[in-house]
Amino acid sequence: MFDKIQILANRYDELSNKLCEPDIVADTNKYREIMKEYKSLEPIVIKYREYKTAKNTEEEAKQLLRDGGLEKDFRNMVEEELEDARNHLMTLSEELKILLLPKDPNDDRNVIVEIRGGAGGEEAALFSGVLYRMYSMYAESKGWTTELINVNETELGGYKEISFMINGEGAYSKLKYESGVHRVQRVPETEAQGRIHTSTVTVAVLPEAEDVEFEINPADLKIDTFRSSGAGGQHINKTSSAIRVTHIPTGMVVECQDERSQYKNKDKALKVLKSRLLQIEQQKQQNEVAQERRSQVGTGDRSERIRTYNYPQGRLTDHRIGLTIYKLDDVLNGNIDEIIDALITADRAEKLSQQQEN
Repeated sequence: MFDKIQILANRYDELSNKLCEPDIVADTNKYREIMKEYKSLEPIVIKYREYKTAKNTEEEAKQLLRDGGLEKDFRNMVEEELEDARNHLMTLSEELKILLLPKDPNDDRNVIVEIRGGAGGEEAALFSGVLYRMYSMYAESKGWTTELINVNETELGGYKEISFMINGEGAYSKLKYESGVHRVQRVPETEAQGRIHTSTVTVAVLPEAEDVEFEINPADLKIDTFRSSGAGGQHINKTSSAIRVTHIPTGMVVECQDERSQYKNKDKALKVLKSRLLQIEQQKQQNEVAQERRSQVGTGDRSERIRTYNYPQGRLTDHRIGLTIYKLDDVLNGNIDEIIDALITADRAEKLSQQQEN
């Protein structure tokens, strides 16, 4: 492991020198490419240097004890230092193993989130709005920005469908675990007898595709314009600025009606289409490489029931990792780090286990 890390550390130093070269600084694309690799190696190299410092401390303490002739108090102090160094080394070694796990190439990307009401009709549509608010507040807490793409509202203020982009470094690394079926159990406002209803909402989280890596043949697209629709109100456009893009080879349809400009709506719709097609292509490549055992923590199956939100008990349960917490109000206000961190930890543990088996 440490031979591999030393190679990465050497590469890190090489990149550091390149970033100071005038030719590289003058070439924006090259500079960005090198900086991206440099930043990806930085956490490993910093941790490795910390490991080497702790290793030196351990060796110095061992040498002092081997030399002997120490006063009792000083010897006790050196033994404590040795024990601390050994414990620190064990911790750092495990952290380095995690940092060396293959990184998801999409982790640093922005995301497109698509939320659709499932079983439950109007109640499902209302909960779609709750989830949209939750993700928006989470994004705000991270300093990320949220940008609406398409909204299909209901009369009671819910969403049959809502799609939006979250722009922020590492957004996909955090939100990729949200894809799947979210189940809600609560008493609807329209329920006169106080019975608990169960509804479902589907969430899809797509990494944003970059233009340079995924081109679409214009001949494969059918683009229609229409007037924005919705439950009513001032947001309804009187001009045909909404865009519907159909990808003819796959039959995939994307609509965007949030902006008043046709061009902006078209640009957003194409971003969504590219991201959906990129996800399909990446999934195909992964399946061709190996049919390996799926992780406990699903990150892409839209049919997988991943979570239940139980309002009467104030309870949230993530079924993939058996996590139950009684902070539903906090969660719905965007405080979802506890859940996401638990999912990341479980995912890493599963990958480490598979790595050791191989």
